[in-house]
Amino acid sequence: MSIESNKILGGVGAILLFIGVIPFRFMGIISLVGLILILVALYGFANMYEDRRIFNNFLYGIIAGIIGAAIAVAVAIFSVLTVLTQLLYEIFPGWNGDWTALQGMTPDTSNLEMGTIFSLLGGLLLVVAILYAFAIVGGFFARRSFSALAEKTGTGLFSTAGLIFFIGTFLTIILIGFLLIWISILLVAIAFFQIRTQPEAPAAAVVAVPSAPAQG
Repeated sequence: MSIESNKILGGVGAILLFIGVIPFRFMGIISLVGLILILVALYGFANMYEDRRIFNNFLYGIIAGIIGAAIAVAVAIFSVLTVLTQLLYEIFPGWNGDWTALQGMTPDTSNLEMGTIFSLLGGLLLVVAILYAFAIVGGFFARRSFSALAEKTGTGLFSTAGLIFFIGTFLTIILIGFLLIWISILLVAIAFFQIRTQPEAPAAAVVAVPSAPAQG
C-alpha cells in the first residue's frame, strides 16, 4: 500500500478509536474496528520503511493488554467464587455444599467474619493491580511503536502522542490518566494525517561559477 492509503487508514482508525470511548451502543465494535485499522496502517508503514519496530511494538502492547485482562478476569472469578462459597458456609452453618439444599435452610448472619469480606477486597485490589501493571506495559510498547514511526516519517507528533499515552497509563490509578490517553489517541489521528506523501526535496546546492578572465 502507498503512504497515502496507510495514513488514511491510520487516521480513520485513530478517530474511530477516539469516538469509541464515548459511551453508546456500538462503542465496542467501533473501537475494535479502529484498532484493526491502526494495526493495518502500522503494518504497512513497517513494510514500507523496513522497520519492524513500528508494527511489532504496537502488537506487543495489544497482546499485553489482552493477557492482563484475561488474568484479571480469571482472578476476579476465582476470588468471587471462593469468597461466595465461604460466605454461604458462614450464613448457612449446616450447609453440606449441595446448592439445592439452600432453599430449605434459614440464614444466620451471626457467623459472618470480617476476614471473609477482607478476602474479597484483597482479590479486587489484586485485579486492579494486574490491570494497572499490564496497562503500563502496553503503554510502553505503544510509545516505542509511535517513536519509531515518528523517526521514519519525520512527524514528531507521533512521539508526543506516544509519550502522553505512556504517561496516561501511569496516571490511570487517579483517573486523569484516562483523559490523557483519550487526548493522545486524538493526537495520533492528527499525526497520521500530517504524514507527508512525498518527502521534501533537499535544497539545491548553489555552485559558484568562476568569472571569465578579463581580456587584455
